[in-house]
Amino acid sequence: MSREHDGHASVVFMAFLMGAVTGAAVALLWTPSTGVQNRRLLNEKAREGRERATNAAQRGREFVQRQREQLTAAADRGGGGFERAVEGSVEAVEEHG
Repeated sequence: MSREHDGHASVVFMAFLMGAVTGAAVALLWTPSTGVQNRRLLNEKAREGRERATNAAQRGREFVQRQREQLTAAADRGGGGFERAVEGSVEAVEEHG
């Protein structure tokens, strides 16, 4: 049920976001400013949006890389512990067997 709720929440959020973008575009089209001013403003906002998206993507890549490194280190530590436990079990069986 939690996954359904999360999926529904993301759909609602995306609909809200698309509505906000559409509303902003309509508002710009109906402003009394000139086409040159509108294009300049839209270009500036598009550039800012690209910069934010690029920064967010970079942070996401860095986060994934850190998580990958932590998981690899944990697996390496866990793998060594498992091997020691198996060796100890085999030795214990051989001593009592």
